[in-house]
Amino acid sequence: MSPFLLTRTLPEDATDAALRADVLQGLTRTPKTLPPKWFYDARGSELFEEITRLPEYYPTRAEREILLARAPEIAAATGARTLIELGSGSSEKTRHLLDALTALHTYVPVDVSESALTGAAESLLAERPGLHVHALIADFTQGLVLPGIPGPRLVAFLGGTIGNLLPAERAAFLASVRALLAPGDALLLGTDLVKDKSVLVRAYDDTAGVTAAFNKNVLLVIDRELGADFDPGDFDHVALWDPGHEWIEMRLRARRALTVKVRELDLVVHFEAGEEVRTEVSAKFRQDGVRAELAGAGMELTHWWTDEAGRFALSLATAV
Repeated sequence: MSPFLLTRTLPEDATDAALRADVLQGLTRTPKTLPPKWFYDARGSELFEEITRLPEYYPTRAEREILLARAPEIAAATGARTLIELGSGSSEKTRHLLDALTALHTYVPVDVSESALTGAAESLLAERPGLHVHALIADFTQGLVLPGIPGPRLVAFLGGTIGNLLPAERAAFLASVRALLAPGDALLLGTDLVKDKSVLVRAYDDTAGVTAAFNKNVLLVIDRELGADFDPGDFDHVALWDPGHEWIEMRLRARRALTVKVRELDLVVHFEAGEEVRTEVSAKFRQDGVRAELAGAGMELTHWWTDEAGRFALSLATAV
């Protein structure tokens, strides 16, 4: 086996088709919505890296703290020979797991970005010449077919990204993960935890305005890719805590009544002054809720770790 394999499970035009469908559906519904995955072009990824270094944004630091402290326990509990990471990006955090998983044979990063997968693989293989990397260009929310890889296998979904899925989407996603698990396999799941409203809102509305720029970047992506004429200056960044759903919502609020044209979709979108587009939901969790959602998908929570301040959790689950 070559040390690096790259398998494309998405059609070449899948990203363009998905963007078109999401923008058309989201901007013609009431209330208007756009999925958060469209933040992440090259500029959006740079902005998010800036966000992770902001004093207000704790999740990345809290999760790293857990990984550094608990990676040996995770390795001992799973004995994984294959690590599968969903939404792997740069694979930066994964290095803590790779260092601890001494029996590891294969790393399977899964992402929609070929450039991110290739760059991460080249870096990892330079550091770990004995590792095998089989990258998958895939959308993990659409179901996943794994290559032939040795078990036991550990599926990692880090960063609290599961919070971007609505409850029905989470249930479908967790069921799809359960379908991947054979006896002895496990899921490592990162979840941001419910905490004081002021802490949560500050994490998504920093004083430097980096998150605001990140939020508005979705408009620039639509302008560039679909020939739209959004002006980010026409919108305010809004971050709100919804106590009923226990999630943060990021929105873009029109400063005035305006009309936007999306040339590639032959679409004209009208906004009233103050009208909002929801661009992200970021759910926060409690241990009992995570346990229940895992159980609903046919998995049992076996380990629960938090950072010292109790802000973030990593949980380990196995198939029932």
